[in-house]
Amino acid sequence: MAKHKFSTKAIHAGQFPDPSTGAIMTPVYLTSTYVQEELGKNKGYEYGRVSNPTRTALEKNIAALENGKEGLAFASGMAAIDAVFHLLPSGSHIIASKNVYGGTFRIAKMILENYGLQFDFIDTSDISLVKKYLKPNTKMIYIETPTNPTMQLTDLSAITKFAKKNKLISVVDNTFASPYLQQPLLLGIDITLHSTTKYLNGHSDMLGGMVVTNNSKIIEKLRFLQKSFGGILGAFDAWLCLRGTKTLSVRMERHCKNAAIIANWLSKQKKIKILNYPGLKSHLQYKLAKKQMKHPGAMISFDLGSLTAAKKFLKNVKLCALAESLGGVETLISHPATMTHASFPKNIRIENGVTDGLVRLSVGIEDVEDIIADLKFALSKV
Repeated sequence: MAKHKFSTKAIHAGQFPDPSTGAIMTPVYLTSTYVQEELGKNKGYEYGRVSNPTRTALEKNIAALENGKEGLAFASGMAAIDAVFHLLPSGSHIIASKNVYGGTFRIAKMILENYGLQFDFIDTSDISLVKKYLKPNTKMIYIETPTNPTMQLTDLSAITKFAKKNKLISVVDNTFASPYLQQPLLLGIDITLHSTTKYLNGHSDMLGGMVVTNNSKIIEKLRFLQKSFGGILGAFDAWLCLRGTKTLSVRMERHCKNAAIIANWLSKQKKIKILNYPGLKSHLQYKLAKKQMKHPGAMISFDLGSLTAAKKFLKNVKLCALAESLGGVETLISHPATMTHASFPKNIRIENGVTDGLVRLSVGIEDVEDIIADLKFALSKV
């Protein structure tokens, strides 16, 4: 569906009326195996771990949204990340953004380094610094932009140029932006991945991960890893995510509209010490956000100065739900230091800007006046 625009692809790509009934919605194929017509002859499906028609529809749908050749669906965002790192042989070095999701840091430093991979987590927004960390065994550069949770951006065009020059696999975790706001593959990035749990699903009712690429060799390796490890997305979760992507465009527009209004309001609150939102002109990478993103997103973080202040604030929100995750239609609020980034050593966490007073806000699609009223009340208690 390359000729169609984004919203049309979101609704139709990878999905066709059921041939037996004409059902417009892709069925949930709850089956573990498929009857073969004879030895070596089947209808394209053999075993549920290898493939499932509902999962295939989702893989094709999100691949189309990212302008990729193929997508691969996994049981969670972390399963997708793990598969990407398993593309590399033992002894490989990876340059990664320092402000990645805590689970990415955890699997890298606490698991994969025990099996021979090497990681340097650095400020990838500084391309001169990235170049300094290049080693003879560097095989991959792994980017989050905007970063979780400090909203730092990396210039993807510059990373593409660097990666291609040095024959590195370039990877972008596109979860915070979604393909509606940012399409790294069009900028030359090799792999884009998502926690589909977040904006792609958008309703806080499933877990999943997705990897999309245009590189045929990478597709072949990832298919082998997906089949071998078995961390695949179940059919019902795939169906839930397909339902979510149909409204991705309209949801993201409302998410971003609300976030811009809230960020502007937060910028005027004296109790907030630091405000991170790339849509504000005060953000150091405001121009880069305008260049490589359709909108600056709906994720905001702000520092209240101390753990005590953050606790008081979070205790007094009512509409904003204190919970892990992001990207749902409801506004979610969290405390990265004790939640998403608890796996970071304290000194590294604070050095990265994830202080004890930092709060992360995933702006939902409620009436924006109600969200602001809730934040205003909670701030009054700080």
